[in-house]
Amino acid sequence: MNALLEVRSLQVRLPTGGELCRDLFLQVGKGQCWGVLGPNGVGKTTLLHTLAGLSAPAGGEVLLEGCRMDELPRRHVARRVGVLFQEQRDPFPGTVLEAALVGRHPHLGRWQWEGAEDLKLARNMLALVELEGLAERQLATLSGGERQRLAIATLLVQQPRLMLLDEPTNHLDVRHRMQVMELLRATLQRGAAVVMVLHDINLALRYCDHLLLLFPGGGVEQGGCEQILDGRLLERLYGYPMRRVAGPHGALYVPD
Repeated sequence: MNALLEVRSLQVRLPTGGELCRDLFLQVGKGQCWGVLGPNGVGKTTLLHTLAGLSAPAGGEVLLEGCRMDELPRRHVARRVGVLFQEQRDPFPGTVLEAALVGRHPHLGRWQWEGAEDLKLARNMLALVELEGLAERQLATLSGGERQRLAIATLLVQQPRLMLLDEPTNHLDVRHRMQVMELLRATLQRGAAVVMVLHDINLALRYCDHLLLLFPGGGVEQGGCEQILDGRLLERLYGYPMRRVAGPHGALYVPD
């Protein structure tokens, strides 16, 4: 497999000093969607930041398209890797359209302004998340769900090859949650890859083809959804019994 993202012998420690993972090997290929599952506090966000090159691992290496990420120029990485953080913060005032255009910054020269094509792309992505009518609104006036959809639109404007998302459905109602997941799935058809932290097991089963399970104490399980996932494993992961039931789109897991 020609991996977009590859992890070799990765060791990651938590801010508390505990071990998140040891000797982790992982390959994320074009068109793949990985879901990262685990209980609260296990370190899912810490791992995502390490994969993005935002935090240094305790050991091992992270490779982007075959090259060590920590040896690549940051602009090179920014053109290929898009990161969605768990919470959205706006340090400066601005409009919805201006925020969406931030996604084009890695592709522009140092003193280059956004052009007509950049503007068109930003407006198209805002339309996909149903924010086109709010283009001139100030960021401070947005609800949590609207701000989350704007963050998704900004990521799509960036057009990265690899997307690392921390709870992409945070603050979203059911309709917009499914809309965002469909938009992310559409990027896979264009050869992108997605790694996303999720708390909804059934959403992961519906949209992900691979799972990475993080257990307290540093244990890890990974593989295809249907190959690794069962009620006993989920009970061990979350510390609560889970029951498998039939759903309209395949198996579902509910608390027992």
